[in-house]
Amino acid sequence: MSWSERTVTRDGVRLVCRDWGGPGQPVMLLHGLAGHAGEWDATARRLSPRYRVVAVDQRGHGASERRPQDVSRAAYVTDVITVIDQLELRRPVLVGQSLGGHTAMLTAAAHPEWARALVLIDAGPGGANPDAPAEVGRWLDSWPIPFTSREAAAQFLGGGLIGEGWAAGLEERDGGWWPHFDRDVMVRSLAENARRSYRDEWEQVTCPTLVVLAQDSIIPPQEADDMLRRRPTTVAVSIPRTGHDLHLEQPGTLHNLLSYFLHEFAD
Repeated sequence: MSWSERTVTRDGVRLVCRDWGGPGQPVMLLHGLAGHAGEWDATARRLSPRYRVVAVDQRGHGASERRPQDVSRAAYVTDVITVIDQLELRRPVLVGQSLGGHTAMLTAAAHPEWARALVLIDAGPGGANPDAPAEVGRWLDSWPIPFTSREAAAQFLGGGLIGEGWAAGLEERDGGWWPHFDRDVMVRSLAENARRSYRDEWEQVTCPTLVVLAQDSIIPPQEADDMLRRRPTTVAVSIPRTGHDLHLEQPGTLHNLLSYFLHEFAD
């Protein structure tokens, strides 16, 4: 199956989605910081014969509004609700990786009537880390922009399926390959997460939840343990030989986990 582009606008901010169609329960896919909806193509292609799948370029990312003024956590959450409403995705399963998982979690916590189930992929409530925005800024500053080719970009961004997934989000112009986002927007998008934990919001989630962690996860073991203590009915899985971008590394394994979870808890 292939996808069609759908555009939703809220308060002047354009949000572009890849709508894969599909016959069943809606599933919304949310990428992480500096990512793009195309990261989910392999997963969406596998899910769409059975589920209605929509992958969102979140504000500041991909084909959506590149320089929104508001990059608060509340703005990201309201965008999710707007897409659900305007695309008529009746109580979707929210699936998010990294910061997209955080957005999905906050949406499920604040608007339980809008989410049937929640899947966090190497994501959690986090904790205060004042250095995080500057660290991400330095990482983005290290990119040799513009890249000379998509192949060069893929190699720099991790090689293999990970590098290819990241490089697919670049745009070609002026003889080079450029990010489809603004560096300062990415840094500002982390400001609230750097100041506090969202454990209270995690405890407010009431829908069935699957947490998929990488073996080399950014979630510290003590945070993962705390998540399960606070919500012991959570289904948690760790995938061997994976890093933070496990949705790019092992889309087949992730699909198997999602299919089981969706069948058991969301159909």
